[in-house]
Amino acid sequence: MVQVFPQSVRDLTLKQWTVEDYHRMLGAGILSSEDRVELLEGQIVEMVPQNPPHASRIDDGGDYLKALFAQRAKVRVQLPVTLAPGSEPEPDFAIVRPDPNRYRDRHPSPQDILLLIEVADATLTRDRTHKAAIYAKAGIPEYWIIDLPQRQMIVLQDPQGGTYQQEHILGADDQRAPLQCPEVTVNLRYLLL
Repeated sequence: MVQVFPQSVRDLTLKQWTVEDYHRMLGAGILSSEDRVELLEGQIVEMVPQNPPHASRIDDGGDYLKALFAQRAKVRVQLPVTLAPGSEPEPDFAIVRPDPNRYRDRHPSPQDILLLIEVADATLTRDRTHKAAIYAKAGIPEYWIIDLPQRQMIVLQDPQGGTYQQEHILGADDQRAPLQCPEVTVNLRYLLL
């Protein structure tokens, strides 16, 4: 009798998808906006459903950030950013440079991105490890993680070699000006509470 042992997915060679492959799948209807997936390091990854606290922070935080950055930058809420060749995540908030064509013909790319923000509860480990590595490799200068359970914000800066070199932990009573928009002061209470 031959005994078969189950393999871990880690032991398998997975197909690496590019942003172009991903767009072709979307264009062909293989994937749709209803699928709730994003492309991370060549893998199509299912997005975690939002619980009420997460959804509330997205809703209220989006309103606050859009008002705060009005006339200075575009705030995109849960929309793709292209980090070629193999990632097209949908961060909760992407603060990007204004585009004359209003990003009608492309998604923002690293040179357009001023700041990325993820709201984390069930996704904290993924946001601190996988997404942080993807954003650092792409050269995103600053990445904030709103840690809902701890009511704190993790600020990651200075991307080098696929990792952020600086980390700061801030609370609801703190304020923070993004590196790329020092004239804007963000009151963290409106993002954390």
